[in-house]
Amino acid sequence: MAAASFLQEMRSVGERLLLKLQALPQAEPVEIVAFSVILLFTATVLLLLLIACSCCCARCCCPERRGRKVQVQPMTSP
Repeated sequence: MAAASFLQEMRSVGERLLLKLQALPQAEPVEIVAFSVILLFTATVLLLLLIACSCCCARCCCPERRGRKVQVQPMTSP
């Protein structure tokens, strides 16, 4: 039941977004700027999420190879 409600809510949000996009050419400049800022913010969050997931997945799938350990010897004074 909750899944159907969620799908209905997502559908209504999508329809409202489509109506806003269709009315955007006749909108006031303030509305256009506000919509652009929201769109840019959403795109930035999605991009950062994609980068974070790809970095995390790369570490899980491809563990870093560690080189040989080299012991450091203290320098002797001449």
